[in-house]
Amino acid sequence: MSTPPSAAAEYVGREQTGAAGRGPISVTWSLTGPARDLDANVVRLAPDAYISEHTETVLGVLVTVLAGSGEVRTPDATFALEPGVLAWLPAGTTRSVHAGPEGLTYTTAHRRRPPMSIGSSRPSGEGEAACLLDRVCPECGRLATERDARFCARCGTPLAER
Repeated sequence: MSTPPSAAAEYVGREQTGAAGRGPISVTWSLTGPARDLDANVVRLAPDAYISEHTETVLGVLVTVLAGSGEVRTPDATFALEPGVLAWLPAGTTRSVHAGPEGLTYTTAHRRRPPMSIGSSRPSGEGEAACLLDRVCPECGRLATERDARFCARCGTPLAER
């Protein structure tokens, strides 16, 4: 006997994956719901927009290009992005994403992010601001690792003004 799924299947049509988005970086769709075991997004970069260099230290990310063109840059290589291309970026990969002149639309998928916890891996003596709320994305909850980040590296939402 099989166990019924704890969440309903979801279908995402071209009206969502092809949406223009709001601003230079936008998430036009996200997988939601507490029963999910996967985080997935459709990300749209406007023409010539980019996501600054960042490192995802916890999770690997699979990127699938839906439309447009661009490139993903790592310290070791630059990879062309075009429809049908897949890129696997293991945890610890430093990268930036740059859209071409017609923009870039892609999906991201990775294991569901573990909940944030209180604690620090910083050695004593290295300081960080007492409150990091201005670096927490109001949309998806990701903490920006870059002190000068203006947009969330996961979903593209603008971060609080400093």
